[in-house]
Amino acid sequence: MILRDQTSMTTYSDLYAKAQSDIEGFWMEAASGIDWYKAPTQALDSSKPPFHRWFPDGEMNTCHNAVDRHVAAGRGDQRAVIYDSPITGTSSTLTFAELQEATARFAGMLQRLGVAAGDRVIIYMPMIPEAVVAMLGCARLGAVHSVVFGGFAAAELAKRIDDATPKAIISASCGHEPSRIVAYKPLLDEAIELSSHKPHSCVIYQREALAADLVEGRDLEWHAAHEGAPALDPVPVKATDPLYILYTSGTTGQPKGVVRDNGGHAVALQWSIPNIYDVKPGDVYWAASDIGWVVGHSYIVYAPLIAGCSTVLFEGKPIGTPDAGVFWRVIQDHDVKVLFTAPTAFRAIKRADPDAEFLVKYDTSSLTHLFLAGERADPDTILWAQDKLKVPVIDHWWQTETGWSICANPVGIEMLPVKLGSPSVPMPGYEIDILGEDGSIKAAGDLGAIAVKLPLPPSCLPTIWRADAAFIEKYLTTFPGYYETGDAGYKDEDGYLYIMARTDDVINVAGHRLSTGQLEEVLAEHPDVAECAVIGVADELKGQLPLGLICLYPNCVKPVDEVCAEAIDLVKGRVGRVSAFNLVVAIDRLPKTRSGKVLRGTMAKIADGEEWAMPATIDDPVILDEIAAALKTIGYPK
Repeated sequence: MILRDQTSMTTYSDLYAKAQSDIEGFWMEAASGIDWYKAPTQALDSSKPPFHRWFPDGEMNTCHNAVDRHVAAGRGDQRAVIYDSPITGTSSTLTFAELQEATARFAGMLQRLGVAAGDRVIIYMPMIPEAVVAMLGCARLGAVHSVVFGGFAAAELAKRIDDATPKAIISASCGHEPSRIVAYKPLLDEAIELSSHKPHSCVIYQREALAADLVEGRDLEWHAAHEGAPALDPVPVKATDPLYILYTSGTTGQPKGVVRDNGGHAVALQWSIPNIYDVKPGDVYWAASDIGWVVGHSYIVYAPLIAGCSTVLFEGKPIGTPDAGVFWRVIQDHDVKVLFTAPTAFRAIKRADPDAEFLVKYDTSSLTHLFLAGERADPDTILWAQDKLKVPVIDHWWQTETGWSICANPVGIEMLPVKLGSPSVPMPGYEIDILGEDGSIKAAGDLGAIAVKLPLPPSCLPTIWRADAAFIEKYLTTFPGYYETGDAGYKDEDGYLYIMARTDDVINVAGHRLSTGQLEEVLAEHPDVAECAVIGVADELKGQLPLGLICLYPNCVKPVDEVCAEAIDLVKGRVGRVSAFNLVVAIDRLPKTRSGKVLRGTMAKIADGEEWAMPATIDDPVILDEIAAALKTIGYPK
């Protein structure tokens, strides 16, 4: 039984209080939402702090919960994976019964290659159904998968190969971008050449656009590898066994592999779908992200399927494939109930089609909610989306490390008042404090470091892969007894959280701490500003000064200098002269990671003339050259 059915008349406050006062009872009740081979008798094992483990004596299988149990319940003909690729002009569907057969054969193929439970498998693939099959097939066998974003640089892939030491790598011949085909196989070959660890086998899915050359004795073509493979039943694993390793974006030096366990992950994701997103079995859920990121893991693959929903696998972009109406077309074609994407996607759509002229061409009446996460959702973007779509727009906040929402508006329990700029309130199991540098708890409204009291709830990382000491040093040392999120913000009198910046993005101007988010929020209100970012640049007198980078709407008719001057006046008028906001430069586009995060730190280093490395996850490296040229026009670096 799903927890929401047991508490459908319960308020958020009641549910949150129950999770705080009876942690054992709350999560044991939530655990009844998944299938167990051996039901746990204990929710939390705190015998070896700070390494807390969930459901320590339980045994289950994540693939069984995502696939087989729905077939057994008579829903084998329901759509499980809906593949939509505007880039290639193709679409297809896998039912739960078909997904069961595909994952069983994939697991059998892996077993035949010598892969067993606990072995690692790297998945380096584009957004195609075979990638989902590979993830679930690994889970079915009990193997630990590590998805690396398709097309990732060879040197970065090599680091992940050496850290995860996979027995096998699953890849494809190429990926599709709107303007080009990216050959994956040469990158994979180079990565294996660079790495100290050598995988036993590579399985390559050949795409029509580009065939890859196979290395004899190591590489196998996807279909050939499957021929004659047995169909394996799910392998029982311990709840505390790892399901996957996910390396965080922007990693430099030694990769940081976030570990996700099987049991706590499945329980938390099952709980989240009906309670946070108000989605039930059979509904169509679409997370417009990529399987290379945590959103793709949690809300393209695992959460919707564990909860019995149909999930959309989208190989495209919010604009340019072919236009700014593609999201509306997908919602119409597949009866999408909930869309979850990054704010940057809607900023791109708003900039390309400010009047939403494409929207009227499609029937989006199936959509009930839009959820945003991945980067701070500015009020201007939320209001635009709300006005055009006529549905609630819900900001929520979580991290690769947590795997599901730290803060959200739990619309499946009750729709709380929406406060612009806030991802709302903590979800059950998360107790959040705003801390000063000395660890003291800040008062409501005061900016500080956002920290979560230990123990963290199910699904949150139990450690970093093969690096327990690094896990403690990075997350648990600065504030003893807390998990350090790395984000800065404040809580209001009602307990709503406001994420204002990464901790290292807070600007110290002559002793005054200013958040980049606060300044960006004001800049975004200018009617000609489509996107913006604020960075801190070094200053001999004040320590740091804020510098705004703005992208204008294509239909802006004002001179650029005039818009920049108005933007400065807007910030000074709203924030005050204490902001020392006098620097604005107009640029064509912001540099972002493939997951949509703006590379503020890299831009700050360019402005300060410091050495910087090309981020491995950058969407388009050429943008940084454009940023450097634009900064020179206003005298940076000094």
